[in-house]
Amino acid sequence: MTSLLKTIYSPQDIQNLSLKQLKSLADEIRDTIIQTVAETGGHLAPNLGVVELTLALHRVFNSAVDRIIWDVGHQSYVHKLLTGRQVQFATLRQYGGISGFPKPEESIHDAFATGHSSTSISAALGMALARDLKGDPHSVVAVIGDGSLTGGMAFEAMNHAGHLKTNLIVVLNDNEMSIAPNVGALSGYLSRLRTDPMYSKGKDEIAELLQKLPHGSKLLKVVDRLKDSFKYLVVPGMLFEELGFTYLGPVDGHDIKAMMTMLQQAKTVSGPVLVHVLTQKGRGYQPAEENPDRFHGVGPFDVATGTVKKSGGGAPSYTEVFGKTLVKLAQEDDKIIGITAAMLDGTGLNSFAREFPKRYFDVGIAEQHAVTMAAGMAMTGYRPVAAIYSTFLQRAYDQVLHDVCLQNLPVTFALDRGGLVGDDGPTHHGVFDIAYLRNIPNMVIMAPKDENELQHMLKTAVYHSGPVAVRYPRGNGEGVPMDEELQRLPIGKGEILREGSDVLLIATGNMVRETLKATQSLSAQGIEAAVINARYVKPLDEELILDYARRTKNVVTIEEHVLMGGFGSAVLELFEAAGLTDVKVKRIGIPDEFVEHGKQNILRANYGLTAEGIIETVLSKEFEFKKCRKLKAVRGKRN
Repeated sequence: MTSLLKTIYSPQDIQNLSLKQLKSLADEIRDTIIQTVAETGGHLAPNLGVVELTLALHRVFNSAVDRIIWDVGHQSYVHKLLTGRQVQFATLRQYGGISGFPKPEESIHDAFATGHSSTSISAALGMALARDLKGDPHSVVAVIGDGSLTGGMAFEAMNHAGHLKTNLIVVLNDNEMSIAPNVGALSGYLSRLRTDPMYSKGKDEIAELLQKLPHGSKLLKVVDRLKDSFKYLVVPGMLFEELGFTYLGPVDGHDIKAMMTMLQQAKTVSGPVLVHVLTQKGRGYQPAEENPDRFHGVGPFDVATGTVKKSGGGAPSYTEVFGKTLVKLAQEDDKIIGITAAMLDGTGLNSFAREFPKRYFDVGIAEQHAVTMAAGMAMTGYRPVAAIYSTFLQRAYDQVLHDVCLQNLPVTFALDRGGLVGDDGPTHHGVFDIAYLRNIPNMVIMAPKDENELQHMLKTAVYHSGPVAVRYPRGNGEGVPMDEELQRLPIGKGEILREGSDVLLIATGNMVRETLKATQSLSAQGIEAAVINARYVKPLDEELILDYARRTKNVVTIEEHVLMGGFGSAVLELFEAAGLTDVKVKRIGIPDEFVEHGKQNILRANYGLTAEGIIETVLSKEFEFKKCRKLKAVRGKRN
């Protein structure tokens, strides 16, 4: 059988396909996505749900001229296959390959770089206004899911768009539940009626006629009221109508012909219009249909069974340890609350939600609300734990600063994915949290060296009198023994893990293990390194760090975080405040750039965040070590 997909090099190539051919192409696209994601991992269920929708969009709009903005962008795989990235599709989310999200550098068909939710309508409105200012005729389309619509930013944008009345199309991809019942033929009829030019013309003519009759103005008001009452009874989507949008739908998101008709109608509407599309997440692959949440974002899996391939060894993940520890703490204290923003599985709060349903709150994709709600609960005596990915807490910066820290409230921020997350790339790497939290008064920041220390830090954080952020990485722990009894760690106290007189290595979080590994090779070369597990990024253990810095005169800081404003910067500030001018310092971390997607081990190696990278830094000529003949020999060979 001839492959239709292999003949598609751009969206232009689908324009002359018959409806039967489009359906065959949809099947082939689904199979390609399933086979590819089974190898690379990625967002499977969302993409399987938008195959027909994406085909209809590209059939009606010209993405090289029109602007199509995908909210979050995790559902853009079909779009990538249709826009010239077929050959590279096997490299999806792999280092050096194509991104799992829209990326304008990849293609002119990617109108806007996305990765976080609820931004599409704002970006689309900005593009529509720019189009109007230039006098251009093209369409602007935002594709947003019902989940992303829980984010307040989406409604801020819709409120503004409805006020401005500019031409803008919002496609609501409703893949979880229908906002309103599908009223079938009546819905289609009313949609056609509202978009028919004769309808508007007829309304104007009737209004003009009524005005000429005795008491015509009163009659007109009655007619308007009756019309509005009828619409509220039979037309779904009146919320959007009240926001100034013309509502079209619902339409079956797997009926290509129906969607093409609806989207063509949307193009004729003057002002903002919302097209309500009903889709099935995971469509066409039974395991994903039955478990859309599990296959939303999934690692490599076996296509035949849907079983996810195991990776990372037998150690529990940091996420699992966090979830189990919080349950353990909550069993002993009914003041502990669990909060997340649409990330129940991702943050490990599953067990907590099952055991304490009245103390668990999922606020939807609304991080700002989550943080201020936590502040409100903390103000009344509860101990809320807000489990939010590092990259997503960025969205609630003002709430952390103003609503939590300013009032010094006991809110714990469990920052999962602190550090390099891997294949999801620059929008998801959690490498900015230290910098954006460290400068806020009252904030305490912890980073565990392993999963055992994480559980002790969580207990410490929950019972601290003010705000605490505990950042921990994505992936499995170190496989260390786990203490049964949880202890509260003294605030601002690190620990010395290795004595040494030549150089001080200060590491945070998951970099501690790599640092200890590096000392073995350094010792063999005649360099004895002292190692401090910082534990706290803020407050620093000033006494411990200054003591060893004065002894060694050579210091290296290691962090899986940006260098600008990070842990190393905090150490430099400490040295400046203490008048320590005779100490040489090198910082290992991420420079002033966004980190691309790729496996964590590849990215860490790129930035020297490995034992080998630490060794290379210590052996650099910036440091001087007394009585180290072996080192001189090594440097001689390297030169």
